[in-house]
Amino acid sequence: MDRFQNTGQPDWDWWGRVWPTPGATLRRLGLAPGDRVVEIGSGNGYFALPAARIADPAAVYAVDVDGSLLAELDALAAEQGIDNVRTIEGDARALPELLPEPADFALLANAFHGVEDRAAFVAAVAAALAVDGRFAVINWRDRPREETTIGGEPRGPPTDLRLAPEATRRAVEDASDLRLVREVDLPPYHYGLVFER
Repeated sequence: MDRFQNTGQPDWDWWGRVWPTPGATLRRLGLAPGDRVVEIGSGNGYFALPAARIADPAAVYAVDVDGSLLAELDALAAEQGIDNVRTIEGDARALPELLPEPADFALLANAFHGVEDRAAFVAAVAAALAVDGRFAVINWRDRPREETTIGGEPRGPPTDLRLAPEATRRAVEDASDLRLVREVDLPPYHYGLVFER
């Protein structure tokens, strides 16, 4: 899991420059009221909290290996009066065992490039989904890092780790019965792919 060093947790001001309206991004990817959600690599909740507002009253399971970030998420959810977020500390490769119920919508944002055994990871996500569940992957576009600037600084993973949409599609489809149903442009530097059975 060494590559996850390239998926550090930016602060919320940084995220706000990329996705000023994370809820709108989630809706564009197909998240709907009543969806049981799992965000893999949720960090301190930039997407998990708006997902909880959209999905309410269904649960949003925020999974991360960093317990300190999950503690921040719990505190933020309490401050905002959000009571349908469930934080889970654990490795996403064990996702079916971590979740108490199948998910309707799984989200992985800005971390697919750092997954070393993508086949095992994708298989775990597929196994954790409900029969008609969806898997949304948000990735940095495969542009040179020096071209993806935020606040005048190059941002995102190293250029050689970035994946074109077709490479992400192949990685998911080759490892599971999930198939691409939608590609969403997420300016300025990202794309989203949504997979279903």
